[in-house]
Amino acid sequence: MINIKENENLNVLNHSCAHLLAHAVKHLYPEAKFWVGPVISEGFYYDIDLEGKVITEEDLDKITKEMKKIAKSDKLIKRMELTKEEALEMFKDDPYKIDLIENMKEDEVISAYKQDDFIDLCRGPHVKSTKLLKHFKLLKVSGAYYKGDSNNKVLQRIYGICFETEEDLENHLRELEEAKARDHRKLGRELGIFMNDDLVGRGLPMFLPNGYIIWSELENYIKQKEIKLGYKHVKTPCLGNTELYKTSGHWEHYKDDMFPAMKIDNEEFVLRPMNCPHHMMIFKNSLHSYKDLPIKIGEIAPDFRYEASGALKGIERARHFCQNDAHLFVTIDQIKDQFKEVVDLILDVYHDFNITNYHFELSLRDPEDKVKYYQDDKMWDEAESMLRKVLNDIGIDYEEKIGEAAFYGPKLDVQVKPAVGNEITLSTCQLDFCLPQKFDLTYIDSNGDKQTPVVIHRAILGSLDRFIAYLIEETKGAFPLWLAPVQVNIIPVNHEYHLDYSKEIYDLLNEADIRVNLDDRDEKLGYRMRESVTKKIPYSLIIGDKERDSGTISYRKYGTEETINVTKEEFRDLIKREIKDKK
Repeated sequence: MINIKENENLNVLNHSCAHLLAHAVKHLYPEAKFWVGPVISEGFYYDIDLEGKVITEEDLDKITKEMKKIAKSDKLIKRMELTKEEALEMFKDDPYKIDLIENMKEDEVISAYKQDDFIDLCRGPHVKSTKLLKHFKLLKVSGAYYKGDSNNKVLQRIYGICFETEEDLENHLRELEEAKARDHRKLGRELGIFMNDDLVGRGLPMFLPNGYIIWSELENYIKQKEIKLGYKHVKTPCLGNTELYKTSGHWEHYKDDMFPAMKIDNEEFVLRPMNCPHHMMIFKNSLHSYKDLPIKIGEIAPDFRYEASGALKGIERARHFCQNDAHLFVTIDQIKDQFKEVVDLILDVYHDFNITNYHFELSLRDPEDKVKYYQDDKMWDEAESMLRKVLNDIGIDYEEKIGEAAFYGPKLDVQVKPAVGNEITLSTCQLDFCLPQKFDLTYIDSNGDKQTPVVIHRAILGSLDRFIAYLIEETKGAFPLWLAPVQVNIIPVNHEYHLDYSKEIYDLLNEADIRVNLDDRDEKLGYRMRESVTKKIPYSLIIGDKERDSGTISYRKYGTEETINVTKEEFRDLIKREIKDKK
């Protein structure tokens, strides 16, 4: 979906359309006063004070008609430049504009834009005429606190979007509907995957039984792959002493994104935002020879970050999440092979999940930024050159991104384009010469001398929470069989005649470790079949006289209308093969 704010033409168009909205509202509600009407990535909005009147969804049609009328009248849009004194006089009856003006510098040139009988403060630029603002849509209305402060008055916020052509607008509206249908928050609630409750805390999702099955399957899936590659899994605490993060450098570079420190006795602790400091200490706990390396420490680790409330989004962006994290302690000679192994693992996982729309980004530091990054030019030059060479040697196509590195080292990010919305980072792999030095990590080389290892930080599924959100939206909640919370739903046609045989099938599948449900409720057959589809259960079995008498089952696969009859043993084996193949 296009980012309006980042597209120069659409930015101007939407900024102008925000003024068209305000113009129409002023005609319909002469008492209206206006705060701000910025362009956002999804279009524009305007915050309006209607002195107690409430705009409803139905009122948006009336405002739309007035906007179209003004657009059709082809009013020229003219820029005006004012002194502060002139601006204060012009907007003397509008306390919101007066507030804006009084916070400007005395010698600042203040611009306003006029279209017919409407004028408003704005830096611009704008289109030349209202006739260029024909292809718009008002999307919704909500309340918003003045200046975002809950102690202030609630204003009416009207959202909209504008495009250059009707075709572009219609395409975008279709994308919005598709995004709404795929929204993991909506589907997560409907399918019983996760929940949120303000009494527990914003940004602290709780996985329900169905969600935890998906979670467990993903955890087992990635751990099995890692074990085959020699990873050793650990379990570390969710707290850390602040001295741990001062040693790692996270306290200096990441403190604002952490939860506040808690003082207990004579120590200060924080909820950990990442796991690398803990894993550094695990490595340091033992003596290591070069023969031991690479040492691969993995963990499905709970982390906590103080995300702004406005940035929270279901399980895609939360204050508590679990990373599929690992740290590889390697010699310099092992960097290429181990980095390639990580990339191969990423590609293997993407093949299993049919993730095809992605690209690689090499995230580098900004040398001019003396705050964000650990200051060691030699270390950075060596790490970036080495990572660039590794990627070139293993044949990875990538785009370089300046200023996107971790504070301690460059990284390779995998950007995935989902079915709807902007691309997201799913997987990452980072090269780190910095933290091993900070923690004074060593191993004994072949000459008996101490050397400092290099660390490769990597997350294949990223956070399991975000990966599940991605899967929900990609599949619209219709998970592949191996991940589905309920894999088979048995629906007896009649309780009196078919329930005993249905229980026999249930026992057969349950003993084969297939997640099976027996819907023996006293409801009509059609209702139970529709609900099985609504819950997106991969296989629904309809058990009637024919199936009972012949010792067979009739199944219908989700998304199809065809009913297939096979023996119950054949069905069991079919399901087991499909689960094993992870199709």
